[in-house]
Amino acid sequence: MTDIPVALTVLTSVGTVAAVGMAPVLARTRGQLRGLRQRAVTAETDLGNVTHHRDDIASRLRTAEAEIRHLAGARLPDLATSFSHPHMPVRGPADPRVAGTELDQSLTSVLDRVSEAVGKEQLRVDAAAQSALRGTSTTIQALLYQLQTLLQEMQERHDDPAFAQDLLAADFLNEQALRRIQTTAVLCGAWPGLTRQDSHLTDVVVGATSRLQGYERIQVTNQLRDPTGVVARAVEPVAVALTELMANALHYSHPELPVTVTVQQGNRGASVIIDDAGVGMHEDEILRAQRLMSGKDPVLITELGDPVRSGFAAIGQLVRQYGFSVHVEASPYGGVRAVLYIPGEPLLTLLDEDECPRSPMAPLPASGPAPGAAPGAAPGATSATAQRQADVREPAGVREPADVREPADVRDSADVRTDAPAAAPEGGELPRRRRRRPLAAGDETVTLRAADIAEATGRQARPLPLPGAEAEAEAERSAERWGDFQRGTESGRAAATGDTGSHPLPPQVGAADGGTTAAGSAAPGPVPDGPAPDGPAPDHPATGTDIGTGTGTGSDTGPATDSEGNHSE
Repeated sequence: MTDIPVALTVLTSVGTVAAVGMAPVLARTRGQLRGLRQRAVTAETDLGNVTHHRDDIASRLRTAEAEIRHLAGARLPDLATSFSHPHMPVRGPADPRVAGTELDQSLTSVLDRVSEAVGKEQLRVDAAAQSALRGTSTTIQALLYQLQTLLQEMQERHDDPAFAQDLLAADFLNEQALRRIQTTAVLCGAWPGLTRQDSHLTDVVVGATSRLQGYERIQVTNQLRDPTGVVARAVEPVAVALTELMANALHYSHPELPVTVTVQQGNRGASVIIDDAGVGMHEDEILRAQRLMSGKDPVLITELGDPVRSGFAAIGQLVRQYGFSVHVEASPYGGVRAVLYIPGEPLLTLLDEDECPRSPMAPLPASGPAPGAAPGAAPGATSATAQRQADVREPAGVREPADVREPADVRDSADVRTDAPAAAPEGGELPRRRRRRPLAAGDETVTLRAADIAEATGRQARPLPLPGAEAEAEAERSAERWGDFQRGTESGRAAATGDTGSHPLPPQVGAADGGTTAAGSAAPGPVPDGPAPDGPAPDHPATGTDIGTGTGTGSDTGPATDSEGNHSE
């Protein structure tokens, strides 16, 4: 009986020892199991994160691929279109969630780089095109000036009236080509191609009108207080700009509607206001015209449409180079009003009317009606037709000296007041000198001396209304020059033919602009009918090297508006 408890005790002791020895092992095992469970949970979490990240990367990759396809298929074409159509917007990212992200910034930088590269190349190509056009146009311009000189020499050599009329028609067509070539050259950075002397502003305006078909629709009103002139270097540029603006007014208004031009003087400069009653311009067209004529931004030829409408862009080039300004807006007559402003400093000057008289074609100041003005017309306002009726000689064989007056030495000196002392300038105003003004003469007329008229033209004299003193003085000078010319011509013919009888004189042409009419003068003779809206060619009389002087034969300024064929350019 005693052996069993001993055995049990031994076993119990052994079990206890074993249990005590296994306890740490069991504890470590439990810890390892807990660690394994935690790692398993972490692994599951990481796996979920990895899966989510993978999905996110896949989504972003798909988005990036879609944006790249959108860039190539939509945004880059939009950018290319915007170069020729600035109003065309370039679309943004296809997915709004991409806006502002790093991907969006990267794609935008691509567009910027492409835009910069294309812009530089566009400027290079446009500069090359302008250089080619400039060289070609200046060469053609020089050839057309030579042709103009040849035509004028032929007009002086040949007496046949019909042939002279054909020469005048050819001369005016040559002038139209000169206008367009000159505008192209100016647009491409060339200078206008002609130099002038200081000229009366009204002569510059009238000279610009003589470059246009349909010039007879233009009514010019002179509201200048003083004999305001344009300095030599700016005469041709101002004439070119005025020609472009008036050409647009004629082109975009009905052929029977007048175009009114008002020359005004301000405290710090002078303005030429051109109003038409045509189709007008939309607001966006006005804004574009303002941008082109401001001269602030470079203009590319590729921006001017097809066919190229270069008028406003050429004006912008001149504005930038010479310092005058042009503004366009809606006209009270329903069309467009264009205002060309010439600052007094440094582009205007006061001229001595004795040393530099106004052209007979220029409108008189608004203080009195101009000779030949239509009844009821505003004082100082004369249309080109009225001016030609009053001042232009008739064609060879039937012409009468419409503006011949009695010589100054037999005229009553009481008819003209002498110049008053010059008034002191105030606050930046141009110096002021009083005009000669006629004494009250009512409807008095002056009868031409029969002997003088018979000697000068061989025709019966006509009584003419007494104009202002300035017009009389200029008419006297014109009469003397005209009489001398006729007497010299007849004397030469008599010496050559032995006949002392009168002969028809050849028509004369003046140089107004680019070369056919003197600023302020018009060439006689009709021109073959042209397409609407242009009217018949002007009747350009007499000669004139300089706008406003009425002397000499030379080509004058005359760019071509591209007719601009449009008000928007």
